[in-house]
Amino acid sequence: MAGDWSDEQNDAIVADYFAMLADDIAGRPYSKSEHNRLLQPVIDRPRGSIEYKHQNISAVLKGLGQVWIPGYKPAFNFQASLVDAVVRWLDRHPDWLAPAARMAMGPSPSVFWEDAMLWIGPPPTHSNAPPPDELEQMAAIARKYDVAERDARNRALGRAGEKRVLAHERATLRAAGRTDLAERIRWVSHVDGDGAGYDILSFDPDGSDRLIEVKTTNGWERTPFHITRNELAVAEERRSDWRLVRLWNFAREPKAFELRPPLEAHVSLMAASYQATFL
Repeated sequence: MAGDWSDEQNDAIVADYFAMLADDIAGRPYSKSEHNRLLQPVIDRPRGSIEYKHQNISAVLKGLGQVWIPGYKPAFNFQASLVDAVVRWLDRHPDWLAPAARMAMGPSPSVFWEDAMLWIGPPPTHSNAPPPDELEQMAAIARKYDVAERDARNRALGRAGEKRVLAHERATLRAAGRTDLAERIRWVSHVDGDGAGYDILSFDPDGSDRLIEVKTTNGWERTPFHITRNELAVAEERRSDWRLVRLWNFAREPKAFELRPPLEAHVSLMAASYQATFL
């Protein structure tokens, strides 16, 4: 059966993909070939077509800032209707986007966080960017479905990310022999609220301040994020102290990179909303 996929076919294969993904995240055994075999008569598509469509779904999830099945490498140039099908599934299963529910599928990582330092890598640059066509397709998905806004509204995700960075900061200072400083770290956004322009007050081993704003996503390192006017102002005022720690791949194996002011040297800042006042 050639041609474009129908909504019914897309919905069926997307549901099948998420069933495998749930097993994969939880560490439960599953058979890709068995899933494929059972799906063939349901959607009237051959094995190879289903295999490639699963790779397309991985690419869509990458654009949406979500985790995907590692064994299905993202493949691009997919139909827009497939993106709609993935979003329909996510809309019908809102708990999927809640980190607490997702992490409950497997062992709680908090047990391993207390003395664990994060993997801190280089930030995205032009030199390590994916091919332009792939990058544009990912950016188009993120814009259309406002992935940055969704992550920003997900307070459970943000809180979990901040907690992970707190553990990293404490472990780093303890490893440097500065237990005294580790004990003085303050979770500012939790204790004092969100108005400070940063989430965590930490320290470098020499005792200088580290004002850390944490941005967390389950997606890849280039998933866009929101930043407030106040956060930008504090970054400018405290250039030597302020840091943005970007946590990504959070649902699986959290990784991070740091950005230092000026942020315009690393990212393109675009106004997402305006305040309207009466004349």
